Amino acid sequence: MVTQFLSAILLSCLVSFSLTPLVRQFFINHGWVEDPILKQQKTKNATALTAVPRGGGLPIFVAVLFASLFLLPLDKHLIGILLAALLTLIIGLWDDVKDISPKLRLFTNILAALIVVGSGIGIAYISNPLGGIIDLSTIKINFDFFGPHSIWLISDLLAIFWIIWCMNIIGWAGGVEGQLPGFVSISAIFIGILGLKFSGDTTQWPVIILAGAVAGAYLGFLPFNFYPQSIMTGYGAKSLAGFFLAILAILSGAKLATTILLLAIPMIDAVFVLLRRFKHRRSLLKSDGQHLHHLLLKSGWNRPQIAMFYWSVSLILGLITIFLNTQQKLLVFSFVFVFFVGFLFKVSRRI
Repeated sequence: MVTQFLSAILLSCLVSFSLTPLVRQFFINHGWVEDPILKQQKTKNATALTAVPRGGGLPIFVAVLFASLFLLPLDKHLIGILLAALLTLIIGLWDDVKDISPKLRLFTNILAALIVVGSGIGIAYISNPLGGIIDLSTIKINFDFFGPHSIWLISDLLAIFWIIWCMNIIGWAGGVEGQLPGFVSISAIFIGILGLKFSGDTTQWPVIILAGAVAGAYLGFLPFNFYPQSIMTGYGAKSLAGFFLAILAILSGAKLATTILLLAIPMIDAVFVLLRRFKHRRSLLKSDGQHLHHLLLKSGWNRPQIAMFYWSVSLILGLITIFLNTQQKLLVFSFVFVFFVGFLFKVSRRI
């Protein structure tokens, strides 16, 4: 299984690495580029003065698609995942060219989550920090529509919320060159490694291969996105990152605690930003330039430093997850939360 995992990483990485320059040139030829002067006026922290295209979602989607179809059986679950990912890509490319409404993006996030749940993927249980599991499949709605079907109410609603949550908050942590592809690939690699610990369970094999495909896709894209970037992630690559990591967490046996710990900084940062927007009665969906990476830029950090900070935290937390149970992961997350609050307070004082 290790061989298949490494093959998925390599294959996806090669496709993404080969396709990204072609996508970049295609966007440039059509004039679909970010206006650096306008962005500088809006954010007051943009430093690049070179027109850079978006569109990072396209090579990433094709890389994951190619590796998945080549290495995985095409069952209803994979079809649902790929269809939802395709919808996410289409909306992402539309936004990369036209800057669509945040409300429309949220609506399509919901549609993508519904497609996944409709294919039979849900969170049937979660680990109980006090021991055992919490069964979420007890409340069912049964109906007959071209055959018997069941809706696991709590399980499906939690899965929908989880997917939408990840699609948004992970994308919010992608404002600096190389930041998002780095920590996403690290997180996917560790989800795959954790799956390898249970490789005797055949249900883990698709998770391991899909994790490798996602990791490889973002690794192949990273050299072009790192500072100074020649192509931006765009909304497609950002939302696909959250989508795929959310799916991997569900398919790997509802390892939500593991994924939350791997993405602790983006998760906590998102909560703080949402609370701040709510307190000041601002739109919860509209960016206000108050994420951690924005504050670090204002305090004097450069872009490569911020990206590598996010990578380092993900790597350290990934190594920790290999050896911890659910209760220990939640304890570590609490320590990370306290550290984040202290770090945020220190950074804020320097601005």
